[in-house]
Amino acid sequence: MGARVKKLALRASLLGALGLIASPVSIADRFTLPGALNPLARPEPILAQVFGDIEVLRIDRALDRLDAMLQSFPNFRLGHLIKGDLLLARGRPLATFGNADYAPPDRVAELRDEAIARVKAYRDKPPANSLPRALVQLQPAQKHALVVDTLRSRLYVFENDHGRPRYVSDYYITQGKAGAEKMQRGDRKTPVGVYFVTDSLPREKLGDFYGSGAFPINYPNEWDRRLGRNGYGIWLHGTPSDTFSRPPRASDGCVVLSNPDLDEIAQRLQIGVTPVIIGNGIEWTSAGDWEAERRQLSQQFESWQLDRDSGMADRLLSHYSPRYAGEKANFAQLSRSLRDAAQRTQAPVRNVAIFRDPGKDQMAVVTFEEDGRNSKGRPTVVTKRQYWIVEDGRWKIIHEGQA
Repeated sequence: MGARVKKLALRASLLGALGLIASPVSIADRFTLPGALNPLARPEPILAQVFGDIEVLRIDRALDRLDAMLQSFPNFRLGHLIKGDLLLARGRPLATFGNADYAPPDRVAELRDEAIARVKAYRDKPPANSLPRALVQLQPAQKHALVVDTLRSRLYVFENDHGRPRYVSDYYITQGKAGAEKMQRGDRKTPVGVYFVTDSLPREKLGDFYGSGAFPINYPNEWDRRLGRNGYGIWLHGTPSDTFSRPPRASDGCVVLSNPDLDEIAQRLQIGVTPVIIGNGIEWTSAGDWEAERRQLSQQFESWQLDRDSGMADRLLSHYSPRYAGEKANFAQLSRSLRDAAQRTQAPVRNVAIFRDPGKDQMAVVTFEEDGRNSKGRPTVVTKRQYWIVEDGRWKIIHEGQA
């Protein structure tokens, strides 16, 4: 078999197994393939360049890139496997991805899934200038927001640009072994919904399994509990010291990142403030459509606020669903309490944040602050959260309470 035929067979076995050769646009056409590797780069652009090299039959350059990458990420098992395939191909034809005789089939399948997730997410990025529909409005204190797409095994970081999300970076992630849409304890699924970082657990307080540290989120949230979802201990966390990354589905429900990626993200997290939106697929929208929806939801919330301040109970009650169930009252009890409190002065609302739930329900989550008093009667700031649904063509509140 001639050298070129061998290379063609290698290209077919590696890229074909990864489902990348059938791409309508060549990988090599999509990426610049510089001769030198930036040692600080993350694996995705390097892998894309490696597969681009393979596609144009530049195997020696692909090996050079892999060697440089493995110097930066010595525990990157996927990189070692691809390098092994390239070296093996010099002596015999490859039948498929992960041809080493010693490679366990189940582990090879996991690494293949990781390669697909990493390269496809890097290749098929969201449309330019698009925004995640879930991030409707960030309040001033929320410097950043995280959006997790379990379908793509990807976490996106956005910066708060005067209430509008601005893309910063994105990272490969691992989700639960059984996928997304967690329902109960032990189901090994990652939850879907609107959550917030609640704590920071440093490496020193954890075992090596969690790597650089962990950031718990508030699963189950108020809506989860209403739907009977349970469980606990859903965290963003790192990997063991001997592991660079884990397969796309390998956790018990947590969102897992490589330790370098977690360290980068950790600098942007604010305890009790940073939202973490998790969806099994994220909807991206144009800036114009995003602005129109932001305006619509903001006006709906402002209408609720005006009717709350009007002292007219019936007008205020029209914003609530008959299926409303708050922390302490159902719809009938709420109706009575609103009428009893109709003439009371309402505390002003500020720092409003609005998010679309990426789950199956057409739902918006609104968080805001108002002045209140604690159990000792002292002034304090109260954070409240409302869940809005579309009912009979109108947005209505189905749950509210303190966050």
